Amino acid sequence: MATNVEPQEDIERPLLADSPEPSYETVAAPPTDTSDAAPRATFRRNLGAVEAFGIVISIVIGSGVFTSPGAIDTNVPSPGAALIVWLVGGLLAWTGATTMAELGTAISGEGGVQPYLQYAFGDILGFLAAWTWIIAVMPATLAILSIVFIESIYSAAGITNQASSIQHKLLSILVLIAIGVANSISTKVSTRLSSFFVTTKFVTITGIVVAGLLVVIVHLTSTHWDGPATDWYTKSWFGYRDTLSPDGKEIHWTDLAGWEMLGHYSAALYGALWAYSGWDKVAELSAPATQLPLAINAAVPIVILCFIAANTAYYILLPWSVVSTTDSVAVTAITHLLGPIAGIIAAVLICLVVAGSLLGNSFVAGRMIVAASNSNWLPKFLGILGQLGVPSAENRASAHPSDLDTLSSKSDAPINAIVLSTALPIFYILFGDFRALLTFNGLGEYTFFLLTVLGAIILRLREPDLRRPYKPSIIIPITFAIVSGFVVVRGAIFAPVQALVLLSLWIIGVGYYEVRRRSTVSRNARNATSGDVYTVRRHSD
Repeated sequence: MATNVEPQEDIERPLLADSPEPSYETVAAPPTDTSDAAPRATFRRNLGAVEAFGIVISIVIGSGVFTSPGAIDTNVPSPGAALIVWLVGGLLAWTGATTMAELGTAISGEGGVQPYLQYAFGDILGFLAAWTWIIAVMPATLAILSIVFIESIYSAAGITNQASSIQHKLLSILVLIAIGVANSISTKVSTRLSSFFVTTKFVTITGIVVAGLLVVIVHLTSTHWDGPATDWYTKSWFGYRDTLSPDGKEIHWTDLAGWEMLGHYSAALYGALWAYSGWDKVAELSAPATQLPLAINAAVPIVILCFIAANTAYYILLPWSVVSTTDSVAVTAITHLLGPIAGIIAAVLICLVVAGSLLGNSFVAGRMIVAASNSNWLPKFLGILGQLGVPSAENRASAHPSDLDTLSSKSDAPINAIVLSTALPIFYILFGDFRALLTFNGLGEYTFFLLTVLGAIILRLREPDLRRPYKPSIIIPITFAIVSGFVVVRGAIFAPVQALVLLSLWIIGVGYYEVRRRSTVSRNARNATSGDVYTVRRHSD
């Protein structure tokens, strides 16, 4: 990818400029600093290229590589097509991360896409981005992870058809609440747990890939050993085969028209995009602009290779008819290869990985709500740290978001925000399922990613002299806009229920924004009038 890095004028400027108050998204990823901090937390300044490289990989590689393959396989006609979807999803993440890096080096502000949308299009789109992440994207993400946690346990026991049962949903809610409680204790607790979960994630991916390699090696060196599955060497990787969804519906690919097949491909791509999610946070690294492009262009290709290698291993370890029927393919693969005991061990590892993702996303969701409260987009009490509920009358004056950490010396956790961020996903768990939520999540995220990248293209024309320490080729954001535009439009047509829910939430969000804006204007006008009266009285005295 051709890029142009402009001189930095002998300064090392953090990509996220400090601001008096935290904005929309106060944390880019699970915390990496174990010190007792103020409400706002970001990556430490002046990261080297190696450190930035490691953090990019840590952000992007999550639980999706263990959970999305089934949703992807269901919606493609062959294993080879599934691997192509993984490649396209990775390339889309790469172009998106590169464009976000351009915006991050040019525009000050934290919060992922929110400050960029505000800069390019105005406050309303910035608010709607924050609203969508708080009300839709993050709750759906937490719901998905909670469902997958329980699904991994069920898969280890050989049960793959209970995801819609009320027992499964209640257990998922219980996991969600437990994570919320852990994040409510303190930032330090969240930090220590996150460090452990990151290590577990990489060990598990390595184990899956090594298992697939060993099966191939043993098969090639033995004349009698057939291994756990034979499809990978007896069938064509790009030949059409019918797929079976978890609900028992069989898809006959030879009977589908091109437009309908594109709908399935868009649904499959949402599964891959879920796995690659987190790339939009790379611009939040406080690394010099010359180091961030290096980190992105080195780390993202490695992530793509890891994901393709892991999914190739799944197709080696499992009969191809099984992949599409499970939402915990890693556990199913290890159980199929080594038996139930190994499957239980794999389930424990996957659960730890998912728990880490849950913890980190719950942490971020709470800070998003605090930042929205600080921006006066949500009620002020949601920004209070270390205290549940509204502060007492004598402490109310100190409840301003910039001073909220003084309310409690025992905890710096945004308890009110965490309660809200834990309650919202419960509705998604009760009324949705893993695969429907994947599409819903993808529609919500990529609508605003598309708008953000379009904003980057518009700014190239509107403000050509804007200082851009990192300026990739214009082909990169254009490519992202074209592909993601198709993904959003075709995905919405293919999944009208999810699209209508999102549209309804946006309409409600616009109404809420307008009511709150008018209320703020009216209150400020009253305060100004009161101040004028007070001044006149003092002069008259």
